[in-house]
Amino acid sequence: MCDTCGCNVTNANRHLVSAGGPFEFTEAGTESVHVLQNLLHANDREAQHNREHFNRHCVLALNLMSSPGAGKTALLEKTIDALRTEFSIAVIEGDLETENDAERIRSKGVPAIQISTGSACHLDAHMVHGALHELPLAGLDIVFIENVGNLVCPASFDLGQHLNVALLSSPEGDDKPAKYPVMFRAADLMLITKSDLIEVLGDFDPSRAATLLRELANPAPAFVLSSRSGCGLPQWLDWLREQVELRRLCDAGGEPGNPEVTQHADARADG
Repeated sequence: MCDTCGCNVTNANRHLVSAGGPFEFTEAGTESVHVLQNLLHANDREAQHNREHFNRHCVLALNLMSSPGAGKTALLEKTIDALRTEFSIAVIEGDLETENDAERIRSKGVPAIQISTGSACHLDAHMVHGALHELPLAGLDIVFIENVGNLVCPASFDLGQHLNVALLSSPEGDDKPAKYPVMFRAADLMLITKSDLIEVLGDFDPSRAATLLRELANPAPAFVLSSRSGCGLPQWLDWLREQVELRRLCDAGGEPGNPEVTQHADARADG
């Protein structure tokens, strides 16, 4: 989709395709394909650079992806409240406009860097790289990257994260893994949020959502929780603790990114 809607070009990588940039557009019709490939490859290189930053400091980086309103910020607020005495946390917030979510996070006493993407419907590695220079990585345990609310484009761009967490809220319907397979295929964890509304709505089946995830050949766990009631949060928090411990045992020399993200980015370029 991004090669159609044009969101590959963002404020952070525009210099690569502007006049004088290494991937400047030309008049030849086939060049747009080459430019797209070059941008995606440049993104992957920058993502690996970001990952090296995280690895050097043994910081766990998580990319939170979902549709708008699925509860990413609310989940982060509850997570910060629960883990503030155990871990040092920072958040990178991605939205088209406003600092609303970043302000909510800062009110919890946690550093939050706002990235305003303008018209871009996803974060890219260049945007995240700029934000990293504003964070004290040496003193952090977890960096959450709250991606722009969108079930399509964010899944195709590696940011340098270690893991992807996809949120699916009960009002959206339990068929979303089937309708948006790229997002859920790339997930290392699926969180079914707003579980307090499942009984009220009466048409969301968590087991069906989990089955559709498995039909994508994705063995990722699926947790059901509610940030409002707190139901299911302990399972999420224990998963985070486990991932932080694994990150502390990491090889500081670096590791490859999530293959699903870069694989789909390359596939989009080839298509």
